[in-house]
Amino acid sequence: MLKILSYPVSVLYYTCFLIILVIFHPIQWFCFNVFGYKAHKKSVDFLQFFLVHCTKILGTRVSFKNGQNIPLNTPLIIVANHQSMYDISPIMWYMRRHHTKFISKMELGKGIPSVSYNLRHGGSVLIDRKNPRQSLPAIMKFGEYIETNKRAAVIFPEGTRSKNGAPKAFQTKGLEILFKKIPSALVVPISINNSWKMQRYGTFPMGLGTHIKFKVHKPLIVKDYKDKSELISSIESTIKADIHH
Repeated sequence: MLKILSYPVSVLYYTCFLIILVIFHPIQWFCFNVFGYKAHKKSVDFLQFFLVHCTKILGTRVSFKNGQNIPLNTPLIIVANHQSMYDISPIMWYMRRHHTKFISKMELGKGIPSVSYNLRHGGSVLIDRKNPRQSLPAIMKFGEYIETNKRAAVIFPEGTRSKNGAPKAFQTKGLEILFKKIPSALVVPISINNSWKMQRYGTFPMGLGTHIKFKVHKPLIVKDYKDKSELISSIESTIKADIHH
């Protein structure tokens, strides 16, 4: 019965979702080209606010638990498990003061109003996962940008999202590059639960009544770990210990 109900509700949600993206695309363009980075950043923040709250049409609740005192103007490497596209906007909105930037797949860099524009112009990096000769230098350059400008790099080391919430093994190469290129960073582990339920039936219809939960864990200092494999192991175990599937 709930799945039947989700069809008309999903149509309403996707309509509102698309309207938000279409409205904010020219706003982003204007802010970026006329006023520069700060105005563009503010427009992206408001975009994420509306995208997060738009999910309420589906009965979605978002809890973002962050009891950590994370300093501003410090490079961050935000590491999280990955369950769906609905992991992204809450991290961008609730961590907005840290200027979140993403390592994203190349395909998202074109064709999606607002989203593609921000990925191309907002400081994120687009990589070809099948081409290490492109992706590895791109991540290196991205790390240097994060270190220099004191932004927050967001990475999902599982590589692809978990379709049932069960965590996957971390792929370590991207993290290793970021540790090398952002030596002054704090690593902020985040555990995400239930966002996969938004797409339990696929992209259509949407899941209804999902309670997505984010938990921010105690930051780790990259410089404190001479053995970076030990750091990765600590991050992975911290995140996975709080995933309930």
